[in-house]
Amino acid sequence: MLRLFGRKPKKTDPTPARQPRVPDGVRVYGIGDIHGHLDLLQGLLKQISADRAQHADKHHKLIFLGDYIDRGTQSRAVIEFLCANDMPGFDVTYLLGNHESTLLKFLTDTSIGSLWLRNGGAATLGSYGIQASALETDDEKFLALQAALAAALPDHHLEFLRALEPMHREGDYLFVHAGVRPGVPIEEQSVQDLIWIREEFLKSKADHGALIVHGHSVTTEPEIRPNRIGIDTGAYMSGTLTCLVLEGESRWLIQT
Repeated sequence: MLRLFGRKPKKTDPTPARQPRVPDGVRVYGIGDIHGHLDLLQGLLKQISADRAQHADKHHKLIFLGDYIDRGTQSRAVIEFLCANDMPGFDVTYLLGNHESTLLKFLTDTSIGSLWLRNGGAATLGSYGIQASALETDDEKFLALQAALAAALPDHHLEFLRALEPMHREGDYLFVHAGVRPGVPIEEQSVQDLIWIREEFLKSKADHGALIVHGHSVTTEPEIRPNRIGIDTGAYMSGTLTCLVLEGESRWLIQT
C-alpha cells in the first residue's frame, strides 16, 4: 500500500525554508520494527522491489531500523532471511535495536533474563526451539536458557547481530532505532540512547542537526514532526509494517 503525506504549499505561502533532502539520484527506503514477522517483511519487500523496478535509474538504499526479533513467532526465520538475502539492486544497512542488544547481552549476563523474556524474548527463544516462559524468574533456569541459546544460535546469526550499526546518515536525515539525546551532537551520541531513549527525545522540539528517522516507539500512524519521523506502527500487533521512502525533498510511505 502506497501512501503520500505532507501538505502542498499554497500559492499565497511565503517562500518555504529549505526542506530536508537526500543526495541527488538516491532513493532511500527505511523500514520500521519487524519484531519476528517474516510474512510482513516479505510482503513489504515485494512492494519495495516493485517500486524500485519502476525507477531503475536511481541508486537505491534500504535501511532497517532494528528490532528484527522478539514478540512475533518468526524471529529466527527473519534473521535467517536477512542473512541469506543480499537484496540485489539495493545498498543495505542494518541498524541495531534494543531487542537485538538485549539478546546479545543475555548471552553473557543472565541478570537481564526476566526483562528480556517479558518483552518478547520468550518468543525468540521459542523460534530457536527453546521452551521458555515469559514469567520466568529462576536464576538457574536463566543459566540453562543462556546455554541453550548459545548452542542453538547459528554462527552467521551471531555475526549478523554483532555487526549491526548504531546509526546511518543520508543527506539531511539520520536513521537510528530509538532517537537521539537532545542537545548532544550527533557524533557524541551514546549507543545506549540511540537504541533506548524515548520520552526525552519524543517530547523534544529541538533541532538535532538532522531530521531523525526512528522506530522503537509504537504509534497507530507514522509520526511526522519537524525534527523527527517515527515509523514503528506496531507490526507485531497491528499487521502494519511501514517503510518511509525518500528521494530529493520528497517523502512518502509504503505499508503492508
